[in-house]
Amino acid sequence: MNYQEVLGTKILDTKTKKHKQMKTLKYIFSLSIILIVFFNCTEDDNDLSFIENVAAPTNVSALFQITQDNSGLVTLTPSAEGAVSYNITPGDNSEIMNVKQGSSAVHVYAEGNYTVTIEAIGITGLKSEVTKDIVVSFKAPENLVVTIENDAALSKQVNVVATADFAMSFEVYFGEPGNDDPVVGNIGEAVSYTYQEAGTYTIRVVVMGGAVATTEYTQDFEVTAILQPITNPEVPPRREDSDVISIYSDAYTNLTGVNFYPNWGQSTTYTEIDVNGNNIIQYGNLNYQGIDFGSSIDASSMEYLHIDVWTADLAALEIFPISVATGEKSVSKALVADQWVSIDIPLSDFTDQGLSMADIFQFKFVGAALPGGGSGTIFLDNIYFYKPSSIPTAPVVSAPSPTAPQANVVSIFSDAYTNVGLSELNPDWGQSTTLTSVNIQGNNTWLYEALNYTGIVTDYGNPTDLTGMTFVHFDYFTPDATTLGLKLVNTTKGDGDPLKEDIEYVSSVTLGTWVSVDIPLSAYTTDISAITQLVLESSGAKVYIDNLYFYTNGDGSVPTVAAPSPTINQSGVVSIFSDAYTNVVLNEVNPNWGQSTTLATIQIGTNNVWLYEALNYTGIVTDYGNPTNLAGFKYAHFDYFTPDATTLGLKLVNTNFGDGNPLKEDIEYLANITQGTWVSVDIPLVNYTTDVSAITQLIFESSGAKVYIDNFYFHN
Repeated sequence: MNYQEVLGTKILDTKTKKHKQMKTLKYIFSLSIILIVFFNCTEDDNDLSFIENVAAPTNVSALFQITQDNSGLVTLTPSAEGAVSYNITPGDNSEIMNVKQGSSAVHVYAEGNYTVTIEAIGITGLKSEVTKDIVVSFKAPENLVVTIENDAALSKQVNVVATADFAMSFEVYFGEPGNDDPVVGNIGEAVSYTYQEAGTYTIRVVVMGGAVATTEYTQDFEVTAILQPITNPEVPPRREDSDVISIYSDAYTNLTGVNFYPNWGQSTTYTEIDVNGNNIIQYGNLNYQGIDFGSSIDASSMEYLHIDVWTADLAALEIFPISVATGEKSVSKALVADQWVSIDIPLSDFTDQGLSMADIFQFKFVGAALPGGGSGTIFLDNIYFYKPSSIPTAPVVSAPSPTAPQANVVSIFSDAYTNVGLSELNPDWGQSTTLTSVNIQGNNTWLYEALNYTGIVTDYGNPTDLTGMTFVHFDYFTPDATTLGLKLVNTTKGDGDPLKEDIEYVSSVTLGTWVSVDIPLSAYTTDISAITQLVLESSGAKVYIDNLYFYTNGDGSVPTVAAPSPTINQSGVVSIFSDAYTNVVLNEVNPNWGQSTTLATIQIGTNNVWLYEALNYTGIVTDYGNPTNLAGFKYAHFDYFTPDATTLGLKLVNTNFGDGNPLKEDIEYLANITQGTWVSVDIPLVNYTTDVSAITQLIFESSGAKVYIDNFYFHN
């Protein structure tokens, strides 16, 4: 044999020690040259920030196979994602074995039970470790139990688990013609196999220990195909109402009066199914099928047609929009069995054939006949026309500048403060999230993409004590998130203990602008005296984060600092009241309309602030003769501070319209009121029914409370 033997351990490596030494010297010499060239060539650009994004190896495991000759010789094959080498501790007081990625080690064990430690090492030296228990026995396996199951999520996949006394590994012969090779697994762990076709197969399981004798199990098993989706397609991105015409989707407001099963003489069947709370159309025995909108729609301003399709048997689907004036034109799209296919068709594919998109009133779907005859089944979701979103995808200005003094702050990430030391950012916990640091107007900002969740680790050995802090603050910007939450974790507490962790979600995510969030720490059950982790959670979205810090604001009865300073340029603002901008001329402020409200203008620092007391409602009149045109603007912004309000709303009024007309006035109330700190509010103007092209009045309504208002403006 060509393997070395060291203290009973055999490493599968045919190279001699001398050869290794020479290779090492050559490697060091080569690396030295590379480093010299690297530092000479990159003297002005030594950016090693990519190292921060390198993660420790994941999915660390090993396969154990024992020879069946009573020798106790075990082959150990480690595996992991992102590993270049491994340290394997055999668990019998032998020396550690060093194994390269893709190689194996062999080790001779005496009979007994052992715990093997596999340490995977990444290219940067980051490490991950798992332990595996093995049994070395020279007895034939006994008490064999085999579980064979169809996978609950993957069509035609079968999972097999075998357990037995005195066993280390097992082989599974899945019985599909043309494939006689077994799949090998560790005893007690699952092995999987995907069949080409559903049907009944003879599955044979051979269980092995260190003895010559093996134990077998055979079963005829019916392999099934999953014939309907058990998961949903990807949730469509949030869009402005003007950017989408939705026919069928739980994500958008759909057309009314649509008939999804008009009688056109088809053989197709129709039903609607629910998958985890999401509605999906099922068309079975599909030869052709129509959808009738009830009236024509003008989709000429849209650019794409989107449809999500799932099928178990159809290879392709013909899609026909139908125009009143120009008839029908089709595009055929290939499908993939047993998975959602997301289809986006440029409308030019139809209009280039002469189809008008200005008067679409029906769809038709045609499925090809199956190879063996008959018709297939499709499941449809998220049928809509759309154009690229008008929501900005990235901020062009930095987040508002914080005003809390450093003495009252424990900062995690902000250029405005001295931050605490962080041990890990976006550590590899299995998330899809990526993180980069970007510069926006000279301000460092975190950019998370595909954010489902991400961790921020302070210091496990020296937790961050937030006792005395009363709020957590962060600013976010997102073009597409539907949810956003912040979890605080104290890992000194055990799992299941409410003092260990708790998450608070933003009540309503606003898109396309910087939004400031202030969450009272009293809302968390977490023991904040020893915080070691912060976790951001979202909907797989793109999210910018800045100014993540904890602070205290005294007893919360009066503001001790000014509201955050706006950063939006004057050219993108119509300002009602703010020292940061030139304001429009106001004809009346708190006019006598029978309200209990009093108004005073006070100064906090050098900043002018409106103080409303006993605020039930109050008016602000711009100019009845020259209304303020807010057409083209996206948000109403104001900062408020209140020690006692329980409700707060902003009404926009266009007095050009008569009473009862929804274009005249509408009010939006805040979903939650946070007391005792400045809170920044950005309300999308699309939420209002008011015609914003001629605003003459703005009205605040509250619960008879004390409310401070600053930086009241409209912006994009």
